[in-house]
Amino acid sequence: MTDFTEDEKRTLSALVDMIIPASEVHDVPSAADAAIFTTILSDAQRHRDRFGTALAALNELARQAHDVVFANLSADQRDSIATTFREEHADDAALIASVTAQCYYRDDRVMLSIGMEPRPPHPLGYVVEQGDWSLLDPVRGRDDLYRKTDTA
Repeated sequence: MTDFTEDEKRTLSALVDMIIPASEVHDVPSAADAAIFTTILSDAQRHRDRFGTALAALNELARQAHDVVFANLSADQRDSIATTFREEHADDAALIASVTAQCYYRDDRVMLSIGMEPRPPHPLGYVVEQGDWSLLDPVRGRDDLYRKTDTA
């Protein structure tokens, strides 16, 4: 497995900054913050081939439309290219967004901003407020989504 190239890192950094931008209101960094981005790169390494293919596709879309790589586009141009990327490469876009969100919400600053202790969920766990369980009634009432098998 090879590390990400500098171009891939620049492209991914620009993309994750769009996925989760900084917020002055909540005093949190963007997903492109150095500490968070390092975590994203580490986790993305497990999906190196898919990330590499996705970032190449994103850069190709940028080159076709504007003759530059994604990281060199203006904010408006990036938005347009990212929308096209999500439409044409939905699975890869979802993977990148998922890895980004998972890494982002492991950052202590982010956890503190949403009122949670910056610690792992286990062994102490977290208190989950009880909600309206009747909201699940439509799910309970629907037909099975799987094929029953003979268990004899």
